[in-house]
Amino acid sequence: MRKFICATLFALVSFITFSQSENCEAKQHPMPVLSDSLKNDFQKHLISAEKKYKTDNTNAEHIIWYGRRLAYLGNYIEAIEIYTKGISRFPANARFYRHRGHRYITLRCIDKAIADLKKATELINNEIDEIEADGIPNDMNIPTSTLHTNIWYHLGLAYYLKAEYRQALLAFEKCLDISDNDDMRVATLNWLNITLLKLGKNKDAGERLKIVSGEMEIIENHDYYDILIMYKSGNEGKLLEKTQNQETLSNSTLGFALGTYYLLNGKKQKAREMFEKVIAGKQWSGFGFIAAEAELARMK
Repeated sequence: MRKFICATLFALVSFITFSQSENCEAKQHPMPVLSDSLKNDFQKHLISAEKKYKTDNTNAEHIIWYGRRLAYLGNYIEAIEIYTKGISRFPANARFYRHRGHRYITLRCIDKAIADLKKATELINNEIDEIEADGIPNDMNIPTSTLHTNIWYHLGLAYYLKAEYRQALLAFEKCLDISDNDDMRVATLNWLNITLLKLGKNKDAGERLKIVSGEMEIIENHDYYDILIMYKSGNEGKLLEKTQNQETLSNSTLGFALGTYYLLNGKKQKAREMFEKVIAGKQWSGFGFIAAEAELARMK
């Protein structure tokens, strides 16, 4: 009973959060749960990034990375302030809007995120794309996303969180169209697939899933690949096994995926239970966690 009450209260808070108050970024938020080694690594990188920024705060790279390093340690408001300073100095640089938009999503400031990310799409129009280095490199140390794909991906996510599925569809379709590796393709297809299903475009979703195969070369987005395989096979068994430990980002991703799968298949109570399980975990900044909050708010 106590767990149910807590989950219900959290859902109520989530509803208030997604209602877009004027000062949504000023809300209190939990810090990310990090291993000691990862936290120490992030702190070392933050010290280095801060030193570079203070040495030359007119350098775009220094501004970007200082903001990113702040955010990795949960200093989202400070990161947004840094990106805002970057926008003041470089108003035509889409990267600042892209990163600020991302952190507005983290803080559930969805309208502000959409505004920033839409601005970013305007700024990259007819511009050459560029690879975005990872703050947390994968095992092969090969970045799998670019500035353009990240802008369209996060814009699609922001629209999805607001249940503006037609706009989300356009953004995810654009992102998929310009994705040039299998990791980015499955990440985008994960959201594109459920967006199509939410719109009742089941046939289109099925057509899109045809590109998912065992021949894909996945470096890091194995969870998204497994989610897509679940939709192709109609069997959620593998994902259920992987969601036993809800202390990891992976399980907020998979938990949200399972909840959405149940919801789309008319199993509303099972969907609610899975979403509540996700928000009972500690990965508050994960997209799966944020999306589970949004679904619970709508279910209320």
